[in-house]
Amino acid sequence: MNYIRLVIVPLIVGLNFLSCNINAEIPEVPNYEQNENPINEEPEPRHIKLISLGDSYTIGQSVCEDCRFPAQLRDSLQTYFSENDSISLEIIAQTGWTTSNLKSAITAAEPSSDFDLVTLLIGVNNQYQNKPFSLYQTEFIELTNTAITLANGDASKLIVVSIPDYAYTPFGQNYNPSYISEQLLQYNDYAETYCNENNLNYVYITDITQQGLTNTELVATDNLHPSELAYTKFVERILPLALEVLEQ
Repeated sequence: MNYIRLVIVPLIVGLNFLSCNINAEIPEVPNYEQNENPINEEPEPRHIKLISLGDSYTIGQSVCEDCRFPAQLRDSLQTYFSENDSISLEIIAQTGWTTSNLKSAITAAEPSSDFDLVTLLIGVNNQYQNKPFSLYQTEFIELTNTAITLANGDASKLIVVSIPDYAYTPFGQNYNPSYISEQLLQYNDYAETYCNENNLNYVYITDITQQGLTNTELVATDNLHPSELAYTKFVERILPLALEVLEQ
């Protein structure tokens, strides 16, 4: 007589195993439509406010509006943000302005105090107009404090840019170039030291302009001010720091 018990036993075990799987708790599928933070939600558009303070080097004497360094900085920053984000630029600067002129202009303009990034480049006309160096020392500090106020009191949002050296231009060659460079070195050393001692951002671009005699493309058509190319090189140095400031 043939027995089939060997067939029945594995069948029962299999049924028990199947029964356990059927009764197991099934994980709930997330309902993304009801999720407060759905995966594909677009971030809120960001509006970044930039203000640049200075003189002819900031207003961009002898170059187009989009060629000056604040405009190039704005355009370069835009490439790092979403197309939904926007960057506005305000400039308080004029050819010939000293630190005193800039102070008065800021007071008259009454800019807001909610800027995300502030640049300050000032002092060449103090030197050119033979103003006392002590005046620059005093008013440079006042201007940095004002600039910080425009950034809602956040000193990390200020970037001080060194003064270009116009001795290395056809114009500057006619006015004791070695003396010009010596004086501007004093101005820039003072500004850099002050920034370092007070944890302020400082970007040195003077050496770029000191190539103006060997690379004439760095000088604008007026034979004095930086060209669009020179400002592009300024921005190459300012941009990484600006991005770091805006990502804080």
